[in-house]
Amino acid sequence: MSAIHAILNPKSVAVVGASNDAAKLTGRPIAYLQSQNFAGKIYPINPRYAEIAGLKSYASAADLPEAPDLGLVLVGANRVIEAVRDLAARGTRAAVVLASGFGEQGPEGRKRQEQLLEAAGEMRILGPNTIGLVNITDKIPLTASGAMESDTFPMGSIALLSQSGGILGSLLSRAVARGIGFSKLVATGNEADLEVSDFLGALAEDEATQVVALYLETIRNVTKFRSAAAKVIAAGKSIVAYKVGRSESGAQSAVSHTGALAGADEVYDALFNQLGVIRAQTFADLLDIPAALAQGRRMAGPRVAIVTSTGGAATVVADNVGLMGLEMPKPDKETSEKLLALELKEAELDRNPIDVTLAGLRPDLFRSILRILAESPSYDAIVVVAGSSSIAQPDLVAQPVLESLALTEKPMLVYVSPDAPNIVRHLNASGIPAFAAPESCASALKGLLPRAVKAGGAAANIRAVDCSDIAAGSLNEAEAKKLFARFGVPVTREVTAETPEAAAKAAEAFSGPVVIKILSGEILHKSEVGGVALNVAPADVGRACEAMLVRVRAATPARIEGFLVQEMVKGGVEMILGFNRDPQLGAYALLGAGGVTTELYKDVAIRLLPLDRSAARDMIDEIKAGALLKGFRGSPKADIDALIDTMIAFSAMAETLDDRIQEAEINPVFVLPEGEGTRAGDSLVVLS
Repeated sequence: MSAIHAILNPKSVAVVGASNDAAKLTGRPIAYLQSQNFAGKIYPINPRYAEIAGLKSYASAADLPEAPDLGLVLVGANRVIEAVRDLAARGTRAAVVLASGFGEQGPEGRKRQEQLLEAAGEMRILGPNTIGLVNITDKIPLTASGAMESDTFPMGSIALLSQSGGILGSLLSRAVARGIGFSKLVATGNEADLEVSDFLGALAEDEATQVVALYLETIRNVTKFRSAAAKVIAAGKSIVAYKVGRSESGAQSAVSHTGALAGADEVYDALFNQLGVIRAQTFADLLDIPAALAQGRRMAGPRVAIVTSTGGAATVVADNVGLMGLEMPKPDKETSEKLLALELKEAELDRNPIDVTLAGLRPDLFRSILRILAESPSYDAIVVVAGSSSIAQPDLVAQPVLESLALTEKPMLVYVSPDAPNIVRHLNASGIPAFAAPESCASALKGLLPRAVKAGGAAANIRAVDCSDIAAGSLNEAEAKKLFARFGVPVTREVTAETPEAAAKAAEAFSGPVVIKILSGEILHKSEVGGVALNVAPADVGRACEAMLVRVRAATPARIEGFLVQEMVKGGVEMILGFNRDPQLGAYALLGAGGVTTELYKDVAIRLLPLDRSAARDMIDEIKAGALLKGFRGSPKADIDALIDTMIAFSAMAETLDDRIQEAEINPVFVLPEGEGTRAGDSLVVLS
């Protein structure tokens, strides 16, 4: 038996610190297990009692007749380590530690948490500082929390994993009120050992779970999370994640445009997007989207039909559906003819929403309309709006929808317009996703859209490149481009010069106007200090350099190493290609619209490394600037294949240098017309 299985479905449970008072925290776990008719063995451990809740009580884990699958540790923080050590010595597979006072409470608590792990040895730990878990499928409550105290948990196919016990309790109470059922509930607490990713991976094989809802504060091991999520998606299941900290900015020390464009939240977006994880944009979405997915149906496309008995409510739903980017087409000719054949003169049947308000409220009417829409090729999902009359007749809408489910694989949802919690609960409990807010209904529909997994790709075949001679710190542009060139990134033709006179001499080798740049490893954004001059005639280079020197010295005390004389690239599409490292999620690449407007438009795509050609092409397709590369409004097509080559080479550089590289950027990358390649126009590299 694996440790995760021992936690989710133990055959024997030792309750350390149990008491006879079911009203107390220490008395609840055994009371909960007995009330749910737990079929396994329960071993109370408390030397002060001979018997607890009708069960023989043991003085210590060493006295148990067998090694239990699971230990539920109820004692305070000062006694937890001894209890865990005793359980581990007895051969227990896993322990759930409820006590707080560990890693969440400063240096002393972190030290105590390290001691806890040492005491556990090979035994796995859930917690500490957790409210525990409930296996609703098999009726196994392993908790002392009053939030989990219920004899009427709705059973369903949604598993909820939360890094906050309080949030798990909040979501559970909301779900119970709405008739939404769960399969498993796990609060991971401090995650000293087992974390969300461990349970996520295990749920890929849980037949009772079809949707996993995640409440995340952080991801501690992104490699483990990626592997676990991939297993769940490969098993045909869905993941919906709500990640707090959306207002957090990126690393404050970031010096590149890439660092400014990709804050912590944008990188999480990229990770979820790559893995096929649906991101809940609001807290309500964390219940609404899984509730819709639990029906087991997906939309084949974005087209929605709305059937309503109240016009105003349908308009509100339609508005929110449109805001989600979904479509509401009118019925096709054949569908319109079938609807009109119902001969309901007062109803508006040949449009969308389909309004039957004036035709009276009849279940047979709803049934007929739903059958026609279920058969229609024009729609991928159907929303039924339940009006105020449903309060007195809850089955007026529910029964026709239930009967219509057998006619189609299309998702069917209900928006309940009046304040009628009993109807929402009745519908959800009947297997029909029901919502009390039009925004929730629209969010749920969007969550049902098909999602392609956009993996970052397999690691490219990286050729060996020796970078041992490259010093740490910020490289100047010439040094950075030489580094890029080692990995096959095409760069502009350019010459370095220490003085204005040498720059003027170097410019004579160019056939036309040139670009002049100040050269300094300490000046990372040259244009901001007047350190860039474009389209300079070779005869004017000396004077341009002298004027530039005056401007730059007036703007910054940075050390100046000379000048860069560079070919003037014309006729290309300017892109930005960047690399940065998120402290939790790791290395990522960024592609977007380049040049001086990069941070203004923020038109970017992000992928966690490694990057392959398929992922690189997906990034190009994802950004609006990608249209410019494909020949926007008659302009020549750009060399997209060469851009992909450049992206792969840039990614290979980042992978080779690994944690030596902190930030890197090419802005702009000139993507020339098809067949002419790319050029790295400006560069930035910071090495540790």
